[in-house]
Amino acid sequence: MFNFEDQRLKELGAIITTKEIKQQPKLWEETYEIYKEHKDSINRFIENIGKKHGQFRIIFTGAGTSAYVGNTILPYIKKKSDIRKHIIESIATTNLVSNPYDFFVEDVPTLLVSFARSGNSPESIAAVNLGSQIVKDFYHLAITCAPKGKLAQMTKNDEHNYLLLMPSDSNDQGFAMTGSFSCMMLSAMLIFDNIDEDVEKSYIDAIIEMGENVINREDEIEKLIDTEFNRVVYLGSGSLCGLTQEAQLKLLELTAGKIATGYDSPMGFRHGPKSFVDENTIVFVFVSNDEYTRKYDLDVLEEINEDKIAKLTLGICVNKEQNFSGNIFDFDGKYASLPDLYLAFPYILFAQTVSLLTSVKVGNTPDTPSPSGTVNRVVKGVTIHPYQ
Repeated sequence: MFNFEDQRLKELGAIITTKEIKQQPKLWEETYEIYKEHKDSINRFIENIGKKHGQFRIIFTGAGTSAYVGNTILPYIKKKSDIRKHIIESIATTNLVSNPYDFFVEDVPTLLVSFARSGNSPESIAAVNLGSQIVKDFYHLAITCAPKGKLAQMTKNDEHNYLLLMPSDSNDQGFAMTGSFSCMMLSAMLIFDNIDEDVEKSYIDAIIEMGENVINREDEIEKLIDTEFNRVVYLGSGSLCGLTQEAQLKLLELTAGKIATGYDSPMGFRHGPKSFVDENTIVFVFVSNDEYTRKYDLDVLEEINEDKIAKLTLGICVNKEQNFSGNIFDFDGKYASLPDLYLAFPYILFAQTVSLLTSVKVGNTPDTPSPSGTVNRVVKGVTIHPYQ
C-alpha cells in the first residue's frame, strides 16, 4: 500500500493513514532537529526545578496511545535517571482525573509531562488543572502536536511551564495515532536520556534506517498476514512490553474490533493469558537486544512454536548469534547494540503496517475505522466534574 497511487488509496479509505505511517522516518529526523533547538532551554527548565526543590516527581501522562508513550519509555528512563533527584512514574490522565487524590500529593513538587496529539481531550486539560489545584509546587511540560490545541494554548513557556511542539505533519489527521505517538516518544527519550551527542546521533540514524527498512519490506509483512486469523497477541519485555499496548491497540482500532487483540510480557504470558492462543491466533514477539532479556523472549517463542497451537509465531528482532528457530522479521546485526527503547521505533512501524494491511483485509477503512461513529479521533462525551 505504501506504493499505491492516491486514487487507489482513496478507494480503500486509507490514503491518510498510509501516508502518515510511511512518513515517520522523515518525521523522526525533524523531531531530532526540534529537540536540538530546544535542548538547552528544556534542560534549564528541568534543572531549575531540582535546584529549587531537590528531589521531585516526574509523571508521564496522556490518554490511550498518549499514555502508552509514558508506559514505553518509563523502564529505560528510570534506569538512566538518578532516583535521588527524580521519582519517575507513568500515570494515565484517565486515572489522574478520576482519582486525583490517589496520585497528586500536595507537598511533593511535581513535573507533569503531558503527551497529546491534539491537546483537546478533556482529560488532558483536567489533569493539568487538577495538578495545579492540588500540588503546591506544580510544573508542566507539554509535548504536543497541535499548536492551536487547548493544551498548547494554556501552556506558556515560563518558570512553571514549557511547551514543546512536534513537527506539524506529526499531528495525524487520520483516526489512529501513528507519527504523533513515535515523535512524542522520541522527544521524551531525548530529553530524559543522558548520552553523548555522537552516540545520540548514531541512534537516530539507526532508527531512521530501520524504519525505512520496514517500509521497503511491506510485501514481506503482507505475506505474513496472508492467512486466516482473528486474534493477535503482542509480547515484549521491559520498554518493549509498554510498546505491546500500543501495537495491539492500533490493530484493535483499525479493524474496529474484528480482530481480537492481547498483549503481555513473555514471562507473564504463561500465567493465564496464554489461554487466548488458538489455531486462529498470530503471536508477535518484540525481541530484546539485551543478551539476558533476549533469552526469555526466545524461550517463549520456542515454547509457543512447539505447542503448535498458533496460526503463526513470529519474532521481530535484530539478527544476532542467538535467534528464534522459527519465523522472524529481522534487522541487520549492525544494530545489535541499540538499546531496546530505540528498537521501539522500527518495531512499532512494523505493528502499524500490520494494522493497516489487516484493516483493509477485513474490509475496514483505516482512515475512518469506526463504522458506528461511537469512537472518535478526539474523545467525546467526557464530563469533567468539579473537584473540591
